Amino acid sequence: MNDDTNTTSKPVLSSAEARRQRYIIEYIRSLKTIEDAMEPYKDQRRELRSDYRRQGWLTREEMSVAVKAYRLMKGEVDLDALYDTYSVLSTAANPDGVE
Repeated sequence: MNDDTNTTSKPVLSSAEARRQRYIIEYIRSLKTIEDAMEPYKDQRRELRSDYRRQGWLTREEMSVAVKAYRLMKGEVDLDALYDTYSVLSTAANPDGVE
C-alpha cells in the first residue's frame, strides 16, 4: 500500500531557493569564524576597561565618551551637522528646557 498522506516530505525547492539556502549557511559559517576570531580581542577590550576603572584613571562615563568621540573622528562625522541635529532633537525631547 502506498499512502502518501502519512509521509512527511520536504517541500521541493527551486534551484534559486536552494542556492539562497546554501549562501545563508555559508554566510553563517563565515560569520561564526569571524566572531570566534574576534573573541580574544573582545576579552582584551574588557580587560582594558576593567584596568582603567580599577586604577581609577577613568570612570565608565569618561570611557564611554572617549569611545564615542573616537568613533565620530574615525567616521569623519560633520560635527556642526551633528550638533545642529542634537540641538533639534534635545529641544524636541524637552520643549520646556527642564532636565
